[in-house]
Amino acid sequence: MTHDSITHVRISSCYLPLANPISDAKVLTGRQKPMTEIAMLFAEIETRDGHRGLGFSYSKRAGGPGQFAHAKEIAPALIGEDPSDISRLWTKLQWAGASVGRSGMAVQAIGAFDVALYDLKARRAGLSLSKLLGSQRDSVRCYNTSGGFLHTPLDQLLVNAAASRERGIGGIKLKVGQPDQALDIKRVEAVRKHLGDHAPLMVDANQQWDRPTAQRMCRIFEQFNLVWIEEPLDAYDNEGHAALAAQFDTPIATGEMLTSAAEHAELIRHRAADYLMPDAPRVGGITPFLRIAAQAENAGLALGPHFAMELHVHLGAVYATEPWVEHFDWLEPLFNERLEIKDGRMLVPTRPGLGLSLSEQARTWTREVAEIGQRA
Repeated sequence: MTHDSITHVRISSCYLPLANPISDAKVLTGRQKPMTEIAMLFAEIETRDGHRGLGFSYSKRAGGPGQFAHAKEIAPALIGEDPSDISRLWTKLQWAGASVGRSGMAVQAIGAFDVALYDLKARRAGLSLSKLLGSQRDSVRCYNTSGGFLHTPLDQLLVNAAASRERGIGGIKLKVGQPDQALDIKRVEAVRKHLGDHAPLMVDANQQWDRPTAQRMCRIFEQFNLVWIEEPLDAYDNEGHAALAAQFDTPIATGEMLTSAAEHAELIRHRAADYLMPDAPRVGGITPFLRIAAQAENAGLALGPHFAMELHVHLGAVYATEPWVEHFDWLEPLFNERLEIKDGRMLVPTRPGLGLSLSEQARTWTREVAEIGQRA
């Protein structure tokens, strides 16, 4: 039997502008500037037999040019390879750039290729990605974040929360972590009252509390029946997160800023989260995400993948227990297709692969392109 082989790889760097500058607690503490765009790294892979796959990774505020440059350097390692050997190719790409590390930007560049290879494999099989991986469900719980940022005035926050619920989104997440903690309490209390006692409500401090503040705020927030309190401490403070998870009834959620399976393994070892929040592009693609999910399942943790709902709707559908998938509509202009929301849940697409194709707008926003190999 003759195996198919990769003949062509197209890498593109696309910058998605945001309608309004986005601020969370990291901006109010002066650690970051408001976010005005998202740097997308797209990988399009083609084989000798004419099969194609689309994958992506991303970076916020910084790192886009670096991801593109690293992807361009390692992409030649894919030419001539069997596209079915996804795990082996992930390892090959990692070693191709191992001198710059096994996490962060180095694996995020690999992530775009890894997702594209899975997309190709599922398309070739005529299956959605979730079905290829072994789906547990046809829809997942979803919650909205984009309406709850700190730059949003309180009255608009209430309007946004109600609108999301009316649209069919299940949960609402609010950003907290302001220097004036009384404002955080006021906003959470107002939204809880507005939505009622039982509507799913989460908060996210974006790593901006120290340990005493986190303990105090977690205690105050116990009264609001929250689904979780997210990133109350620095992303690498496993001991601090573990102490909060052990002390409070409200679940602790963290993990989105970790950039490798190894970092997640350490977080799980410390029992530092009730909800694990891996981000597939950020950890290097689907291959490491599945390793993380297996460890999380073994530890009995709940799952709440971060961002990139177009990918995580499939990966969430595969997880053993019911996850929460984050609803962000920011990436929608990049694709021709849209996800469907109904009764608090996100429906898993049934189209082959990810079920996505790049829009003309995405091509318009593209700043750099690299092509490796020859078209079939």
